[in-house]
Amino acid sequence: MESTLRRTWAEVDLDALENNYRRIRKHIGENVKFLGVVKADAYGHGAIQVSKLLEKLGADYLAVSSIDEALELRLNEVKLPILILGHTPKEQVDRLIEFDITQAVTCKAKAIEYSEEAKRLGGTLKVHIKVDTGMSRLGYLCSGDNFFTGVDGIVEACNMPGLDAEGIFTHFAVSDEPGEECENYTKKQFELFNDVINKVEEKLGRKFRLKHCANTGAVACYPKEYFMDMVRPGLLLYGYGEFAKKMGLEPVMSFKTTISTIKVYPKGTAISYGGIFKTEKTTRIGVLPCGYADGFFRSLSNKCSLVTKEGPAKQRGKICMDMCMIDITDMPSVDVGSEVEIYGRKNPIEDLAELAQTIPYELTCAVSKRVPRAYFKNHKEIDRELMLRI
Repeated sequence: MESTLRRTWAEVDLDALENNYRRIRKHIGENVKFLGVVKADAYGHGAIQVSKLLEKLGADYLAVSSIDEALELRLNEVKLPILILGHTPKEQVDRLIEFDITQAVTCKAKAIEYSEEAKRLGGTLKVHIKVDTGMSRLGYLCSGDNFFTGVDGIVEACNMPGLDAEGIFTHFAVSDEPGEECENYTKKQFELFNDVINKVEEKLGRKFRLKHCANTGAVACYPKEYFMDMVRPGLLLYGYGEFAKKMGLEPVMSFKTTISTIKVYPKGTAISYGGIFKTEKTTRIGVLPCGYADGFFRSLSNKCSLVTKEGPAKQRGKICMDMCMIDITDMPSVDVGSEVEIYGRKNPIEDLAELAQTIPYELTCAVSKRVPRAYFKNHKEIDRELMLRI
């Protein structure tokens, strides 16, 4: 639904998303498939809008974390193949088959459950086998002494009735980190993944239709051989981080608010909870209707600046649940109703992420459901979405 308030909102630039997609496509080459990662509501950007645009542009696959996320896309008429990267209970296999959703298989127990359910239903479940090559999270463990047992387990899963093992994949742990040690670690992961694939395909007597491992770091920094059949860019697609800048990609989201109230305080006034900031002179303070419940991290309190039409304004005092304050003493034209950019093209999200000791993803994912997303095409708002149930 639509919000009637001009309070705090996120702007999603679909032209920037299209630019990023086309540039990444050109980089990977025409023979490599493109999987768009749209889990967590497309990292806060809006999974339905992002997925529909990627589908229109010619993407080959989408990835989500759960069946709920996958069904949201299917029920909104997204027809691209969808891979669920996380766990799905066996009781949901009927819905996976009904809605043509691909499921990751991460171990023998899951393979058995999915196979038995698919058999019972008289259907076939499309799966991608996950290999743990060094992320130490999910997947068939195949490193060191576990190589042959891991290979045999994957072969067993691929031969189970009711399962169509379309693909096999792994996830790099440090491909986005600099330094020789991280490069060597990623190279070892890639080599192990290839060794597993070769041995499994040899034993099966057939090849996987899709092999994929390249996340953002690998797409941006590693040779094309790492792209295999398909790539899975995340951060790159949305235009954040140092790799995106080097590739000419653009940030897709801007997080904005307005000034709702202006107060003038004398020297020595404590601002907000805890009084961590006290005015050093007569100070003009703008109160913004944006706080940590909207996705503006409390950890950024008194550390960052937000951007007004007259330039950066320092954030003062602790960020509250619903509000925060900025110093606009020397900004006479900034008044009630003036727009303020929390992050976006004028105030890079990377700077705020560094101050918060986190990554841009966490900031975009934190934009809450009460913040409407406004979608722009050709510099015009074409749609607006609010997650609140009213």
